[in-house]
Amino acid sequence: MRFDPEPISHGQSGKTAVLLINLGTPDEPRPAAVRRYLREFLSDPRVVEIPSLVWQPLLRLVILPFRSRQSAQKYATVWTRDGSPLKVNTEQQTNALRALLHANDYDVVVDYAMRYGNPSIPERIRALRQNGVERILVLPLYPQYSSSTTATASDAVFRVLGRLRNQPDVRTVRDYHDHPAYIEALRQQVEGYWLQNGRPDFAAGERLLLSFHGVPRRTLDLGDPYHDQCVKTARLLAAALGLDETTCRLTFQSRFGKAEWLQPYTAPTLEELGRGGTPRVDVFCPGFTSDCLETLEEINMEGRHAYLSAGGKSFHFIPCLNGASAWITALGEIAARHLQGWPVLSPQGEADASAAAVASTRQRQVAAVAAFEEASAAAAAAAQAQAQMQTQTQTRVQTPLPSEGVHGEAGARS
Repeated sequence: MRFDPEPISHGQSGKTAVLLINLGTPDEPRPAAVRRYLREFLSDPRVVEIPSLVWQPLLRLVILPFRSRQSAQKYATVWTRDGSPLKVNTEQQTNALRALLHANDYDVVVDYAMRYGNPSIPERIRALRQNGVERILVLPLYPQYSSSTTATASDAVFRVLGRLRNQPDVRTVRDYHDHPAYIEALRQQVEGYWLQNGRPDFAAGERLLLSFHGVPRRTLDLGDPYHDQCVKTARLLAAALGLDETTCRLTFQSRFGKAEWLQPYTAPTLEELGRGGTPRVDVFCPGFTSDCLETLEEINMEGRHAYLSAGGKSFHFIPCLNGASAWITALGEIAARHLQGWPVLSPQGEADASAAAVASTRQRQVAAVAAFEEASAAAAAAAQAQAQMQTQTQTRVQTPLPSEGVHGEAGARS
């Protein structure tokens, strides 16, 4: 086995990088590009857990020829001048996180890669190594852990490491589904939309739907924590918004195939609410940190149509976190937590940290001296009080009792 060539550092101290990882997107909204993307995506055994000998003929001969054309048409409806919404939003998040960390004196490289499509994980890790990076924090843009998202991203990273002669130090972020800063970013995103578009009248029966990407139901039975983490995120967000399970409902979207997936399903729930006369439905997708095909087309177009066609009156799609400042702050907090212990501060940051440490040490020393003096004074006061008590006791013991008291009692007994 041949290993990839490595940059020669000659003992120089290497750099630290934060590598954001998102799912991926086709290079363009055309059938050929979509087919390449879907072939890579649907060939991942963590995404489709069907034996390859059975699945690959079905995928290549039946699914890809038809699904590629249909998906390309859907991508075309959300494609922007700058390209895929997912890629555009991920680039914005990367740039914003880099600016935030640098503003806080973190001397780190910030980049991104896609699990499927471009830029690929192997490409970006090799580029980081050529740039002298020796420490990589892998931060998937999936708040809830799943085998089909977080785990497969880690698989791809470690496959690259298996080709490297001089492997970098690597840390991975597993999940942050209940991180306070992430929940706060979600709350601000929803409240910000309501500030501009009016808050639903929950007392009149209007509802908020929290739609997460679905996965096969059997993954829950096999121990995947994704479902439970989605439930917890939804519960925390509902509480932050002052809502309960009736006014804020959890659903799962993007079902693929005929097998049972996590329920309740988003599309049937929207139809049910429309038929039931629910006057307004707001839909928000907390598990998607960037708007993409699944939110812009599946929810804002297909979901809207399903609800309105069933009799609903007012449909509101709340955009994903995208480049919201509260979300970038949350990313910064998550990254900073996992970067601890690595040399990540700039020279100025190190100087400031050193000065702060010296000042903190001096404060602790002053506080310790003051506490010692206070304790010493208290001990001296206690000793003095104890000495006075002993003196008073000795004085009482040494003083004789009146003689008549003793003889009088003896005389009475006789």
